[in-house]
Amino acid sequence: MESTNDDDGLRCLVTGATGYIGGRLVPELLEAGHTVRCLARSPEKLRDYPWASRVEVAKGDVTDDESIGAAMRDIDVAYYLVHALTSGPDFEKTDRTAARIFGEQARAAGVRRIVYLGGLTPADVPARELSPHLRSRAEVGRILLDSGVPTTALRAAVIIGSGSASFEMLRYLTERLPVMVTPSWVSTRIQPIAVRDVLRYLVGSAHMPDEVNRTFDIGGPDVLTYRDMMQQYAQVAKLPKRLILPVPMLSPGLSSHWVGLITPVPASIARPLAESLRYEVVCHEHDIADHVPDGPGQPFSSGTALSLALQRVREARVTTRWSSASTPGIPSDPLPTDPDWAGGSLYTDVRELDVDAPPDALWRVIEGIGGENGWYSLPWAWAVRGRLDRLVGGVGLRRGRRDAQRLRVGDSLDFWRVEAIEPGHLLRLRAEMRLPGLAWLEMYAEPGEDGRAHYRQRAVFHPAGLLGHAYWWSVSPFHAFVFGGMARNISRAAGRRAAGGSV
Repeated sequence: MESTNDDDGLRCLVTGATGYIGGRLVPELLEAGHTVRCLARSPEKLRDYPWASRVEVAKGDVTDDESIGAAMRDIDVAYYLVHALTSGPDFEKTDRTAARIFGEQARAAGVRRIVYLGGLTPADVPARELSPHLRSRAEVGRILLDSGVPTTALRAAVIIGSGSASFEMLRYLTERLPVMVTPSWVSTRIQPIAVRDVLRYLVGSAHMPDEVNRTFDIGGPDVLTYRDMMQQYAQVAKLPKRLILPVPMLSPGLSSHWVGLITPVPASIARPLAESLRYEVVCHEHDIADHVPDGPGQPFSSGTALSLALQRVREARVTTRWSSASTPGIPSDPLPTDPDWAGGSLYTDVRELDVDAPPDALWRVIEGIGGENGWYSLPWAWAVRGRLDRLVGGVGLRRGRRDAQRLRVGDSLDFWRVEAIEPGHLLRLRAEMRLPGLAWLEMYAEPGEDGRAHYRQRAVFHPAGLLGHAYWWSVSPFHAFVFGGMARNISRAAGRRAAGGSV
């Protein structure tokens, strides 16, 4: 990274650039004239972001001293935007270790400021009584503030923006349930904030004076209950007023499963959100405005924030989603190229067909798969598989797509994640449903004879133990219907597209 001076902007390191906030912060920093380096465990996931060519990417992990130290070189401002939401019973320890390493390496590298986005916590609740999620986020803030590097620790409650987990949870609950029996936390007061204001405060925090080392509460102008927010969303979306009946017996665990059944947000993500909503989270100061002044109409009201988010969803302009970051607990190993990978077995199901359409028409069908377009075979079977996945704590089939037509590496796609794209040729998906092994699905658009396309589809499964082998052989009799039907219907859809008909 070339040296710059203050007139040319600051040199910024962004962790969590593949996540919901990080993926939106990077272009804002670039627009403000800063130079950006992104830290990523899998740099290839940033390849298809529209700003990828304008940033430097460093491969590393926040729990690795060496990679963090290398990423911190020549950095003025380091943004810490990572959290181990539900990565297992030791996630608090992981968060603690990562924050300590980050602070130590920032100090050693002479970083001028750390900027951290954490959660707003209630003032009158002891740390030991907070949910593990809130407690860990507060502890991370304290570690960074004590690091010896001037730190801005922003604390936000519910963030409203297109694609945020909080907004998706609110949207689906309100739209799908005109009458609902709800947990008692719908009556808790909260102070939501628009994602646009969060980004404005994050960018503005880079220029705080060196003597500033403290937390700042950030929130919108409205304090309201979650029930009020649901009614407000119904009004913005032009839905009838909802009948909401809170009941006291729904614990955070039960209510997270209730949310998981109704919304695309899985229980593993819904639980920390639900636990956070048990407490009244209201800003106790607005000192951030002394350093990052609010303009006219800022911060946005909750109604405006909801309207802007819903407009983005309806216009299919959602740049990042809550599912942009990898889901904790799911496999992330790349597809092995060695057929004897790790000395184990690889099961495959291969289907090939000549297609009465050119390769570009076939590719458009392949890239548009999933979400509203479905999976081109036995919709009920895919739906049942999604529900079963939800029952065992998986992500299920309802995550949908970030964009209705275009995919990029790292996108979630129902219960898959995009592992590789070769535009016009290959789409490789990695399974994120609960399985006794690792699974991938590949779809190829290849040139055939006479200008027509050749479609090749390959499902790959690497079993884990005896259960994995038993799983493959138990489901393989259905592959002719699921994968065979999928190949035939994708080919037919490409033919209809080439003929100018409806897919």
